[in-house]
Amino acid sequence: MAKKDTYKIILSGGGTGGHIYPAIAIANEIKSRYPDAEFLFVGAKDRMEMEKVPQAGYDIKGLWISGIQRKLTLKNLSFPFKVNSSLFKSRKIIKAFKPDIAIGTGGFASGPLLYVATLNKIPTLIQEQNSFPGITNKLLGKKVDKICVAYDNLERFFPKEKLIKTGNPVRQDLLDIDTKTVEAKNHFNLKHAKFTLLVIGGSLGSRRINELIEKELDFLDTQNVQIIWQCGKLYYQQYKIYGNTKNVQVYEFLNNMDFAYAAADIVISRAGAISVSELCIVGKPVIFIPSPNVAEDHQTKNAMAVVKNNAALIIKEEDLDADFENKFSQLIASAEKQKELGKNIKKLALVNATKEIVDEVEKLLKK
Repeated sequence: MAKKDTYKIILSGGGTGGHIYPAIAIANEIKSRYPDAEFLFVGAKDRMEMEKVPQAGYDIKGLWISGIQRKLTLKNLSFPFKVNSSLFKSRKIIKAFKPDIAIGTGGFASGPLLYVATLNKIPTLIQEQNSFPGITNKLLGKKVDKICVAYDNLERFFPKEKLIKTGNPVRQDLLDIDTKTVEAKNHFNLKHAKFTLLVIGGSLGSRRINELIEKELDFLDTQNVQIIWQCGKLYYQQYKIYGNTKNVQVYEFLNNMDFAYAAADIVISRAGAISVSELCIVGKPVIFIPSPNVAEDHQTKNAMAVVKNNAALIIKEEDLDADFENKFSQLIASAEKQKELGKNIKKLALVNATKEIVDEVEKLLKK
């Protein structure tokens, strides 16, 4: 294919921020190289991508799709109908849009779309964020042209010759957060001399982390910290009352993540792959609380890849009641430990991931 500037790019990924934001980051990088390129996102009709992608300035179409429930449930009876509906609509979308490449970042909607793209001989690339791939990407791995990954040893799941280790695409506005501290603290109306704790439980929220913070508010007050608490969409109605408390701000979702990271002195976070990649770039001391409710306990594996390099702390959910106050008070009391963790986690950052993924996209476009 001759080089041109008017490429048509179709992207699919969603369900959670961990699938949506990599797709947006990839689109932004392609757009910076090919300003006249056309973009179309495809997501699941009732999921957060239908809101977040238009906010980022891109068009999106929705499929009627969801995953299979692990437990036996009536919802599973509709699954075959949803798959057939999504395959039919994906065919219509691809026929109408005529993409030069299809890119998937995981999540249910990317399955039908990328599968139809492979049947139509459209170049395809998937980006796998985790140390343990999701079912959609595992199924697509045999059919797509290239697979960009963030961890080693994924040839257990994918054809080795298709793998390229790039790291995870992250928001480019995180690369210079050191210059934003004053502006960020002003943005959140924080006291500049006071210690700031940022709590993030993933885009939808974490029940267990929210329960922990609610229980430990008095303890955290004794530690003299101010808190930015993203409790998530599912929990905001329950926890927003604490936003009226002095030194506590509660948010359903933080759109200015660069400011949130810049304002923070310590971060408490789940260990989803994108959160881990972002926190490596941010370079702040982190306490990971991995979700145990994910395939193959991959959040613990994601966190341990950092913790084993003396670059973060980890507390498992079952140990929170016994260990949290002790570990937090030790960390906040030691400026040396904070500095050491921040320095070591930054060494693990793969800052060029988005550029390297788009380099691979360009190779496929120019074939």
